[in-house]
Amino acid sequence: MPVKIRLARHGRKRNAFYHIVVADSRSPRDGKYIERIGSYNPNTNPATINLDFDKAVNWLGNGAQPTDTARAILSYEGVMMKRHLLAGVKKGAFDEAAAEVKFEAWKKEKEAKINAKKEGLSKNADDASKARLEAEAKISASRAEAIAKRAADAEAAAKAEEAGATSEEAATEEGSEETEA
Repeated sequence: MPVKIRLARHGRKRNAFYHIVVADSRSPRDGKYIERIGSYNPNTNPATINLDFDKAVNWLGNGAQPTDTARAILSYEGVMMKRHLLAGVKKGAFDEAAAEVKFEAWKKEKEAKINAKKEGLSKNADDASKARLEAEAKISASRAEAIAKRAADAEAAAKAEEAGATSEEAATEEGSEETEA
């Protein structure tokens, strides 16, 4: 029975998440499986991966073949690296303690990269929100200036109209005085 480590799709339309399963290669994608060893949610940034590390290493050691996507996920989590190191121990290239030291060093480096990516994403989000806030402030200031200019123009027009009305009254009063004289 050829065994595969693959993804089984779940979730709603356009918002999928996946179970990482060990299944017979002849069974359907979302059908019967032997064991569920984790989950993968690509909707978050970075993608969320929950994996039972020991079960995955055990299944790979027993001959399960991962699909391309499952291989990428297992590699990201370090399962493939651990399998590679265990194969080196079996061949006698180094002992198990050295393999564990190499794996821990790799794991620390990987975690540093992941944390740097998360910090970069949060920094980019903060920068984008600050830029949007500054742009809104500029737009608000220009609108306030335009409103103030319109109000000043309206006030000047009202004063001119008032001055024109008073000059007309004065002219009509002078004209009436001249006709009386």
